[in-house]
Amino acid sequence: MGQNEIISLQNIAVSFDGEPVLKDFNLQIGEGEFVTLLGPSGCGKTTTLRIIGGFVKPDQGDVFFNGKKITAVPPYKREVNTIFQKYALFPHLNVFENVAFGMRVHRKKEAEIQATVRRMLEMVNLTGFARRNVNQLSGGQQQRVAIARALANGPKVLLLDEPLGALDLKLRKDMQVELKKIQKQTGITFVFVTHDQEEALSMSDTVVVMDKGRIQQIGSPQDIYNEPKNAFVADFIGESNILDGVMAGDYLAEFAGKRFRCLDKGFAPMEPVDIVIRPEDIEAVPPQQAELSGTVVSVTFKGVHYEIIVDVHGFKWMIQSTRYQAVGQEIGLEIGPDDIHVMKKSEYSGMFGDYSSFSDEMEGLLNSPEGKGQ
Repeated sequence: MGQNEIISLQNIAVSFDGEPVLKDFNLQIGEGEFVTLLGPSGCGKTTTLRIIGGFVKPDQGDVFFNGKKITAVPPYKREVNTIFQKYALFPHLNVFENVAFGMRVHRKKEAEIQATVRRMLEMVNLTGFARRNVNQLSGGQQQRVAIARALANGPKVLLLDEPLGALDLKLRKDMQVELKKIQKQTGITFVFVTHDQEEALSMSDTVVVMDKGRIQQIGSPQDIYNEPKNAFVADFIGESNILDGVMAGDYLAEFAGKRFRCLDKGFAPMEPVDIVIRPEDIEAVPPQQAELSGTVVSVTFKGVHYEIIVDVHGFKWMIQSTRYQAVGQEIGLEIGPDDIHVMKKSEYSGMFGDYSSFSDEMEGLLNSPEGKGQ
């Protein structure tokens, strides 16, 4: 974070009804950054956003804005605007008046209002929609009006709470690109909340992975994906094979009953570790060509690749390969030194990574609206 720090949360703790939601929480956000808070429902990401916005007062700790303490400053006095999943547009006002609303409240001159609204509508590709009734707009268009309205006030920081959650997949993808473009154009700091890992990876400069009211890892999308700090992060971001292992020495990891060269060092002799191997990094080869081999137990076509579950001595591995393998076939798993990521043991060790309990039916349940839980 080379740039100036615009927001700093220091030693924040919050409980609702005696249940801790954030514990000793510290986060610095740089000016002009696109930061995404990512985690499962109930991890505290929306609460963090609401603390920055001033809608929730922390039980302890402080909020700083450009170095000034604003913990007690009410939301409307903060240079921050929020876009919620429910866009809360004014149904009785047309698009122009929705976007102009904040400027009218602040008694800006009419000429300035006209010019700013025109600029904002252009930025969100809604030129020509000024006189439209907001009820006649599609979800995606309403979403863009909400963005224009928030930006028209010239906030230093824009908070976005799952703003694309209600849109269908194709539109959502388009809006991700759109938002990223707007953020770069305006240079405004964006703090974005989502539980969609792909969304976080594709849009952000910095991703903050959260669980149970704590930050698990902060880094660029590449860091988070390629060098997860613990089993939670490895499992939450993308698919992962996570195995118990030990470090037999520097650059030497032992797992699945074999020793493998790796790129990690600095662990205690024979220290127990978690080993992460991404499914796309494993090469399916003839069994005699690899240290590990197993039996293909299921194959699912995913469009770009096949997702292949392989049983190796009772542990189910996932491989992603563009080449089809038949169920029942014996295959080798080729793993190179740079495909092996070694992580310290954590409270999450042993909870993830074996695909034995994995079934499409289960996945369907978990991803249904009822199973998600808000």
